[in-house]
Amino acid sequence: MQKFFVLASLIFGLANIASAAPDSGTLEQFSLPSIDGGTLDLAQFKGKTVLIVNTASQCGFTPQYDGLQSLWEEYQGRGFVVLGIPSNDFGTQEPGSKDEIKEFCSVNFDIDFPMSDKLVVKGDGAHPLYQWLRAELGNGSRPKWNFYKYLINAEGKPVTYFSSMTKPNSSRLRKAIEANLVN
Repeated sequence: MQKFFVLASLIFGLANIASAAPDSGTLEQFSLPSIDGGTLDLAQFKGKTVLIVNTASQCGFTPQYDGLQSLWEEYQGRGFVVLGIPSNDFGTQEPGSKDEIKEFCSVNFDIDFPMSDKLVVKGDGAHPLYQWLRAELGNGSRPKWNFYKYLINAEGKPVTYFSSMTKPNSSRLRKAIEANLVN
C-alpha cells in the first residue's frame, strides 16, 4: 500500500510539472551586438512596443527603411521602438561591415532607430532571439526574406509577424502597432 502512495505521489507530481506552462521569457532576456559597437541590451525596451525587422541594404525591399524611420518618428513618443537587425541570410544582400551598413542607412535613409550588428536570422544557426520568435509564434513565422517584421508588446511578448510584402505604412501594420501601444 505504501508503494502505491509513493507511486501515486510521483505520478501526480509529474503530471503537475508537465501541465505547468514553461516560462518562455520576454524580449528583455536578449542582448545583441550593437551596430555602434558594444552590446545592445534589449532590457532597455522594457514597457515599450517593439517592431523587430531583419534588414538588408541591397534588397528590393530596402526602400522600406523610409517607412520604418517614419514609424519610429511618429510613435517613439508613445513608447514604440523600431529595432533593425541587418542580416546577410537572404540573397547575400547585406555583405558590408557594420560601419558600411551604418553609413548606408544614415546617408540614404537618415536612420536613427536602434540597430544591431549583422546577425544570422534563419536556420539552426539563427541568433537566439530569432529562435525564440519562431518558438513563440510558430514555425510559419520564421523569416523567409529580408524585412520580415515582428511586433513585440509592452510586456515583452511577441504578438504577430508580417512578411516582407507588408509595407511599414500599411494600415494592417499600423493598426497592430496602435493596438499595442501603452501611451
